Amino acid sequence: MGRLAEMQRKLLEQMMGPEAMGVANANLVWSDDKVCRNFLCGTCPHTLFTNTKMDLGACPKSHTERLKADYNEAKSKDPNDPIHARFQLEYESNIFSFVDECDRRIRAAHRRLEKTPEENAKTTNLMREIGEIELAIQGGTEKIEQLGEQGKVEESMREMAAIEALKNEKADKERELQQLTDTSGASGHQKLRVCDVCGAYLSVLDSDRRLADHFGGKMHLGYHELRNMLQKFREEREKAKAAGVSAPSTAQASSNGRERGGRDEGRGGYDRHSSSRYE
Repeated sequence: MGRLAEMQRKLLEQMMGPEAMGVANANLVWSDDKVCRNFLCGTCPHTLFTNTKMDLGACPKSHTERLKADYNEAKSKDPNDPIHARFQLEYESNIFSFVDECDRRIRAAHRRLEKTPEENAKTTNLMREIGEIELAIQGGTEKIEQLGEQGKVEESMREMAAIEALKNEKADKERELQQLTDTSGASGHQKLRVCDVCGAYLSVLDSDRRLADHFGGKMHLGYHELRNMLQKFREEREKAKAAGVSAPSTAQASSNGRERGGRDEGRGGYDRHSSSRYE
């Protein structure tokens, strides 16, 4: 079987389950090492970056909805079973490692551009805000057309006023971005910025549509989801700490993972030695 065919088979197996594909390991149980624990506990990074530059290929572990349902049922019946805490800790460790690797790429990219993280962050935020405003303007324009077809003149006029305000805000931010660009020099590198979410290079010369495509793109949204997960993990640890319950951090989870000799699923070979701003 060719590599492409094998990848397609794994993807179909993940979507439909091994039982539907007639796979020999259809009798797996959720605690089996062949089952993806990222998938059981939440989201497997392999599924977030399909057809992007960060495409990891099909996950080598089993993704079966039946097993996920069995895991959740077992967890609800006996939430104090140590195996659930261990699976969750490994899951947090894997997500932490994946984002931490991205953060290292971002820091390296900042160094290559010889700009401070603060300067790049300010420019990236302005570009993101401009892209979001552009999307809002486009959405408002479509709404005006719908209101016009429905004969709702007053509502259409209010929407037009709102769009005009958005255009003014967009123009202000574009002027601010231009001023920031002018003071940063004229070299090609200084026209580039690094996305502080996914690590992609952005250009201050990119059109609004190109920026909107980036911030709405699969890779950017995938890292955005992973970062939201880390924030949720941190909030849960803080709640547990306030309640007097000891909750290990994802940094501890990474350390524990190294002692275990690395993780089973996801991308292999993560370097977990550097700290993250999420800790």
